[in-house]
Amino acid sequence: MKMEQNSTLFIIFLLSVIHGFVFVHALRGASPEKALKLKLIHRYSPHYNGLHGDEKPKNQQELLRLLHRHDVVRHQMISYRRQQQEEESLLDAEEVILNSSRIAARRMAWEKRGSMAMPISSGSDYGWGQYLVKIKIGTPAQKFLLVADTGSDLTWINCRYRCRNRCEKHQGRLQQKRVFHAELSSSFKTVPCSSKLCKVGLWTMYLDGTHAFGLFANETVWVSMASDRRTKLENVIVGCTDRTKGGGGTGSIRHGDGILGLGFGRNSFATKASLNFGGKFSYCLVDLQSPKNVSNFLTFGGHKSARLQKPMTYTKLVIGDSEDKGSFYGVNVQGISVGGKMLDIPPRVWDENLKGGTIVDSGTSLTFLKVPAYKAVMKVMTMALSKVKKLSPDNDPFDFCFSSKGFNKSLVPKFAIHFADGAIFEPPVKSYALDVADGKMCLGFVPTNVGPSVIGNIMQQNHLWEFDLGRRTLGFAPSTCT
Repeated sequence: MKMEQNSTLFIIFLLSVIHGFVFVHALRGASPEKALKLKLIHRYSPHYNGLHGDEKPKNQQELLRLLHRHDVVRHQMISYRRQQQEEESLLDAEEVILNSSRIAARRMAWEKRGSMAMPISSGSDYGWGQYLVKIKIGTPAQKFLLVADTGSDLTWINCRYRCRNRCEKHQGRLQQKRVFHAELSSSFKTVPCSSKLCKVGLWTMYLDGTHAFGLFANETVWVSMASDRRTKLENVIVGCTDRTKGGGGTGSIRHGDGILGLGFGRNSFATKASLNFGGKFSYCLVDLQSPKNVSNFLTFGGHKSARLQKPMTYTKLVIGDSEDKGSFYGVNVQGISVGGKMLDIPPRVWDENLKGGTIVDSGTSLTFLKVPAYKAVMKVMTMALSKVKKLSPDNDPFDFCFSSKGFNKSLVPKFAIHFADGAIFEPPVKSYALDVADGKMCLGFVPTNVGPSVIGNIMQQNHLWEFDLGRRTLGFAPSTCT
């Protein structure tokens, strides 16, 4: 199958890959030189100069507060979208359009109920991911910095396309951002309005009530190979957002020019790129305070050059045949152990059919646990740390903080997530006993009453994570990420 396929063939071929493994296995022998490799830049990295007036946190304590605020917004968005996707999977495209007002009203009501009384600055953060990638779109290529988001199956950019006066109203809100000029690209081809994608339309409503409108198109994305050779992916579905309406915010993303959709879905960039590079993608995340010469990478295809400290461990990846389970990457968790002992946690906590379940998300920083699991973990952890000097959390978003003076990490019991098929993920202590300030540490778990438990990117650090969409497996192993 050539990369220059049309969108119809692409959808048919995707379904054949998801239900069978012939094509995926055929590419498993591809050399790492044929892999697609993108550098991931954390928006609060000390080695990143920022974009669009970003303000850097002054210290680690302020950073964790910012990350927590972002995570709460994102978790609300994830929880609502899972509920919305369950509803919309029962509707066809026409019904989605007819019921859009009802869906919007329900969204607003849900957000008010699930706000957790958290003050959210209007227009400052909409719960998108934390990592950015440099990418080129169109012919000739135009440069952009997009938020890499495993929670979104849609790639979209701020865009101008035959909008005339409409764009003039939008201009003030985008004057500090890069804008894709679609009319200058010879490879920009709008999606025909006879398609389901067009009927549903590009319509996004942000947490402050702002609506973003636009259209879908097939476009060419230019990327660099692991061998530094440049290549292109053709007929990538891209959302072109050309105007906003309502709300009090910017109606856009503060930290980037758009979204690179890495969630699961027939139209996501992750699925499109994976089909051309072995049916899988992976990433390895390092600590924010790592040296400048150590980077995060997102790779499509082989990762033989990655330095693994242990062999890869695999567990089942919970994804649907299309979008029926949403764009998130779920895992089947059986339980949690602390200090080598399994905790007494109700099985319903891990059952997504009972509004539970667990997802692995690169866009959430901290790890969220449903309240029964959170209480069980914190009870054992705090008992083990009963002899350390306890400190007031103050304005820190954690329930248990303690003095790190003379602290030995061996005092913190080992935390491990046990998957239903026997795989075990045991992160290093520094991934959940967090340095918050000079002389102060906190247990970095966050309780939630709604939505799924989430394995966040701090918990994922210093591991290689492989998402094999063909085999439907999630692989992980400790790694130096170099």
